[in-house]
Amino acid sequence: MKRFALVFKSSIGKKFIAAITGLILFGFLIGHMAGNLKVFTGSTEAGVPHIDEYGHALRELGSPFVPREFVLWGARTVLLVSLVFHIVVVIQLARQSAAARPLPYVRNRQRAASLPARWMMYSGMLILAFVIFHILHFTTGTIKLGTFEHGYIYSNLHSSFSKLPVAAIYIAMMIALGFHMFHGVWSLFQTLGLDNPDRNRALRWFAISATLVIALGFVMVPVSFVLGIMPDPVEYAVQLLNEK
Repeated sequence: MKRFALVFKSSIGKKFIAAITGLILFGFLIGHMAGNLKVFTGSTEAGVPHIDEYGHALRELGSPFVPREFVLWGARTVLLVSLVFHIVVVIQLARQSAAARPLPYVRNRQRAASLPARWMMYSGMLILAFVIFHILHFTTGTIKLGTFEHGYIYSNLHSSFSKLPVAAIYIAMMIALGFHMFHGVWSLFQTLGLDNPDRNRALRWFAISATLVIALGFVMVPVSFVLGIMPDPVEYAVQLLNEK
């Protein structure tokens, strides 16, 4: 704990923590996006959407060796801790940077700064608010923007994203996530010492490509529902999942 406290107190340590937690969150986004794309893979012969099966499998992961949802909640805990530390150290680094430069940047340096970099703090706060909203919407069902029933993921998505205002909110937030993620991934390479003049071009293209793939992967879901491309949900008994 003492070593961690020392790392946490130093600027270099804070940057390292921001990079590692950012890497964890980046990995989660890749997995979450890939899972969401199961909405396009159809249903079983019994009418159970594959994305519902996927959600059920996540809850049953590790069973019967560990209690139901144990692994899922373990992963959620890691993500929550990573998110909290990421936010805290980024805010602290921003304050340190502002304190070290009491005079504002000269105008030409502002123009040179990339748009994602200049809006990193704003997009980060916006994304944090969206994460809370998203959990209350699709995980707990506290925010009712359509019909909601635990376990029926496809039906919940169809009910919410068929409404243009709801789909528009999610699409706009995925664009904001893209801006934030591009600069974050590129900064991650720099903080971990992976950048080098010989490979910076490739790393930058990776950051751009990863950002586009993940953002577009997320955007495809609400767009497909709001355009009426996706079929209506089919009623099925949740017991069908437990029989598999």
